[in-house]
Amino acid sequence: MKIIKVLALLIGLGAFAQSPLDRNQAIKLTLENNLNIKLIENSRDMAKNNASILNSGYLPTASLNSSSNISYQDIEIVAGEQNGSVEDSKNESNSTNISLNYVLFDGMGRKYNYKRFKEIYKKSEIEVKDVIEKTILQLFGVYYEVARLIEENKIIKSSLSISKERLKKRKIQLEYGQTTGLEVLNAEVDMNLDSINYLNSLKILSNAKRDLNLVMNIDLNTNHSINTDFRFITSEKMIDIFNNAKKNNSYLQILEKDVLISDYNLKATKSSYLPTIGLNGSYGWNESINDNQYAFYNENRTNGLSGAISLNWNIFNGGNRITNNKNAKLNLTNSKIKKQKIELEFERDIKNAYSNYENSLFILNAQQMNLETNNNNFKRNQEKYALGQVTSIEFRKAQLNFLNAKLSVNKAKFEAKLSELQVLQLAGEILTYSYE
Repeated sequence: MKIIKVLALLIGLGAFAQSPLDRNQAIKLTLENNLNIKLIENSRDMAKNNASILNSGYLPTASLNSSSNISYQDIEIVAGEQNGSVEDSKNESNSTNISLNYVLFDGMGRKYNYKRFKEIYKKSEIEVKDVIEKTILQLFGVYYEVARLIEENKIIKSSLSISKERLKKRKIQLEYGQTTGLEVLNAEVDMNLDSINYLNSLKILSNAKRDLNLVMNIDLNTNHSINTDFRFITSEKMIDIFNNAKKNNSYLQILEKDVLISDYNLKATKSSYLPTIGLNGSYGWNESINDNQYAFYNENRTNGLSGAISLNWNIFNGGNRITNNKNAKLNLTNSKIKKQKIELEFERDIKNAYSNYENSLFILNAQQMNLETNNNNFKRNQEKYALGQVTSIEFRKAQLNFLNAKLSVNKAKFEAKLSELQVLQLAGEILTYSYE
């Protein structure tokens, strides 16, 4: 009776305040709240800022300088027979200068650096997509685990109901002398075991729901009801996805950008061998005022424009340029080697994932056939047990076989779905697939 009371309490708690959560809502919450996604999106935004024309070196630079000075001096003048002095002579000077500088040619360095920053930004967008795809796969790994445990909980509860009904009937039969106390005891033991299994399934389900909330970065105590229904993608569509996987894989696209970025970096490094040509112009205004009566002049003002063209050619900088050029070439070579290496690994991974997907579907089909056999066997044993033609041990064995068959189908179904999602993630299609 104590186990039954605990069961009733836990079932009541599990049914309290459950809000529905479908797959699209889970994706929405994850994209809004996941911290890894927020970090990579910030990195993308910084790459976008770096790719702006404001960071390209194509725009001129302008500066404004202004100064004002005032001084007081005691002056004594001796000029032949004429002497004089001025106390606290005031001297004031003011100046303003506006300058504009522009690089006409820098050996194509800024051109390739600008292109490099553009490609880094494009790469960062793909990196965001890659992180989102992996996060969604992680999300559905936990989401479908919760769904599997919900279905498992229902299956165990159904088996528990059978054991409860069996115990109830045996108690009634005992009252009328139609069975023995041992049969009642066996039925009670089996019912208690099923109750314990059900309690354990509730605990595991509760833990899995907290794992799901953690991935979505929401309150860990939030209790959602999960829609456990789903469909598989057609085999024709999966073949098409598999054939286009290499072209659509996000990580391979990132590696392609790395090669292009390294190439632009090499070209920018080579540009340092060429001269830099610049233009500069300025406008200046100057004023000088003093109250020295012996000065040649008391006020002086000048203003005017000036311009110049400059050429700077760094013929030799101690060998740093040669070293940088060699390292840039090696970096480009390494980018190509890494891309080639990852492409080979990807071929292996996508083929393994697709093979696992096909094998999972085969196992699911086999388990479903096994379930049908165990279902028929259990029904026959149930009828015979009611007629007293099989023992409680034989009935319990048939019941457990039927239970395990249902659990195996449930497990195989969700494992097949996860293997399908792994193919979709590798093929770069997990975000475009409709989950409803």
